[in-house]
Amino acid sequence: MPKSHHTDTNYESAVEIAPGIFWVGFYDAPSGLHCNPYLIIDEDEAVVIDGGSRPDFATVMLKILQTGLFPRQIKALIYQHYDPDLCGSAPNFEDAIGHDDLQIISASENLMFIRHYAVSSPLISLSKLKFEYQFSSGRKLQFITTPYSHSAGSFMTFDPHSGVLFTSDLFGSYGVSWQLYLQLAAECIECQNLSQCPRRLPNCPVNDILNFHRKIMTSTRALGHSLEQIAKTPFKILAPQHGSVINDKEIIEYVSKLLAALKDVGIDGLLGESERFDDGN
Repeated sequence: MPKSHHTDTNYESAVEIAPGIFWVGFYDAPSGLHCNPYLIIDEDEAVVIDGGSRPDFATVMLKILQTGLFPRQIKALIYQHYDPDLCGSAPNFEDAIGHDDLQIISASENLMFIRHYAVSSPLISLSKLKFEYQFSSGRKLQFITTPYSHSAGSFMTFDPHSGVLFTSDLFGSYGVSWQLYLQLAAECIECQNLSQCPRRLPNCPVNDILNFHRKIMTSTRALGHSLEQIAKTPFKILAPQHGSVINDKEIIEYVSKLLAALKDVGIDGLLGESERFDDGN
């Protein structure tokens, strides 16, 4: 698996994270919540995953055009949940793409909300597609449900052709210090005390990931189930919708272990063990 040495990444351009797969977001320095739209190009067709918010549309579309793709070649918009930071620009994409057979694909639990973004394209559920999307070439994307991580209809998209797993909010993070590719020093991967950095760094990207999951995911159980789905998937690269792409095996294993050990996630962290429902028996 390739190491994540990408200190010279040019955030002003689309970045090819795997053959034919592009990050088309931007570095929003003042914001702690960096959003990552992705473009998959297969021959003369393309799909966009989690296209972004309405204010970000011009930047995202410019990056898409930088790849040499014409908007009309985009056949589907895939939304892995229904938040506005993913779906807000859907009508803008429809206008730019300009053809009637564009599909908007998501879980049915999401589509009931996505329709309120005033979209006009057909809304296609994962179940109708039998949980896969097929390009004309025969290449397939697989949809893997991760309920309540963080919404009822959350899911991931796996491209077996490239090994990229688009994880939506899973493995995401919130923090003002950001790089497109997560990089950790060897001593960081071995760190046993995340509350006090031995290197005295001003920011711990691992803590940013853990804190994001504590706040965004609904419960420890939901997160654990989703991590099990990830573990079953033969991916090479994790591409979350927030935070950094992870393509280093050691880092993936380290962060996965820490996430699996979290106990104070979502409602579990808010109520604590002592406030669990008691039916009086």
